[in-house]
Amino acid sequence: MSLLDSTRILAGQGFALFEVSQGAITGLGILAVVVLILFSAFFASAEIAIFSLEDHRIGTLAAENTPGAATLSALKSDPRRLLVTILIGNNIANIGMSSITTGLLAFYFTPGESVLVATFGVTSLVLLFGETAPKSYGVEHSESWALRTARPLRVVQTVLYPFVELFDVLTRVVNRLLGSEGNLETAYVTRAEVEEVITAGRRAGVFTDEEHRMLQRLLRFRNRVVKETMVPRRDVVAIAADADVDAAVDTCLDGGFTELPVYEDVLDTVVGTVHLLDLIDARERDEETSLRSVAAEPYVVPESKEVDDLLDELRSERRRMAIVVDEFGATAGIVTIEDIVEEIIGEVLTETESPPIRRLDDDTVIVRGELNVHEANEALGTEFPEAGEFESVAGLLISQTGRLVGEGEGVTYDGVRLTVETAENNRILEVRVDLPGETSEATEPSGEE
Repeated sequence: MSLLDSTRILAGQGFALFEVSQGAITGLGILAVVVLILFSAFFASAEIAIFSLEDHRIGTLAAENTPGAATLSALKSDPRRLLVTILIGNNIANIGMSSITTGLLAFYFTPGESVLVATFGVTSLVLLFGETAPKSYGVEHSESWALRTARPLRVVQTVLYPFVELFDVLTRVVNRLLGSEGNLETAYVTRAEVEEVITAGRRAGVFTDEEHRMLQRLLRFRNRVVKETMVPRRDVVAIAADADVDAAVDTCLDGGFTELPVYEDVLDTVVGTVHLLDLIDARERDEETSLRSVAAEPYVVPESKEVDDLLDELRSERRRMAIVVDEFGATAGIVTIEDIVEEIIGEVLTETESPPIRRLDDDTVIVRGELNVHEANEALGTEFPEAGEFESVAGLLISQTGRLVGEGEGVTYDGVRLTVETAENNRILEVRVDLPGETSEATEPSGEE
């Protein structure tokens, strides 16, 4: 065998050896990328699951000795260190994935092409399998996944301790340089968390049903506007400006009012408000005193004003009543301090008022047409729609029929029958509600849909 033949044989064997090595490296690299994607998914899902879980729920799980809850509570007690641990682990996985992918692609592409393909390819993989899908899973299974990932995260935090400690210190330094406290440990509570605590308290017997309803009203109070709280125009009792003081006093006493709006010609022209004590005092001083001289300047607010802001204003102005106007400046109604307080403690009935909800039996209820839909849902356990161009049960009924309805007419919504019980001058005064059940099915009222 010649030297040239021997050289060719050795060269062929070397080339075959190179091919085997390249294939093995590619296979190991792909396996490493898959593992790193799993690590990225683990850290991303663990982060969203743990930080989505309320602290009070973690405390409850720990008190019940749920497996993993004690470790989870310890991790969540130092959220800064936990977040740094997750970010370090996630970045190690993502950077390692990008580096390995670039190296593998260099076998088959030019350096520039391998960098370009790796950048877009790894980004797509991380977004889909390392971020979007895992975080969606973490949100949907926050409690169970947070408990399952707590112990592995504790191990990672121990292994990466030097890096976690270093970056924790560096993060604090950078935050101070940027003028930010970066205080992740400061507890904050969302409205949803408060609602969940209240509901859990009722289930555990900490709150009575009435206390639960009052706390729920208090939470809704901030989001309510004057239009939802006011006495509507057609129910407003007012006195004409040219009436005498005696007539105004009689109107107050007959209706049980302490204050009345004073209007000129029509209710859209409110010129003031008068208080019963001022009327009595003026009458004792001079029986010929005009109503105008006793009236105070009206406090006028738009329908869209938030109730909590109005309460602050009425208290600071030492007023008890505000005149509510619509976008065209016409009188839409009035609102008093008492109306606002009732938004929190519930309706306070006078001797002449009927309750907003009267139960005839377990499945049949009579409600006032002006009852707020949310309050009806809360009291009756129904699921009437609360979003729409209506606020009351009467408005819901009209919205469903698309027309004015008279006594005996009604609709069925989600298995619940709504029937006009009493009406007057196109106004629905009372609505009969037949809830799903044997009684309501047997006595379903007749009426047009």
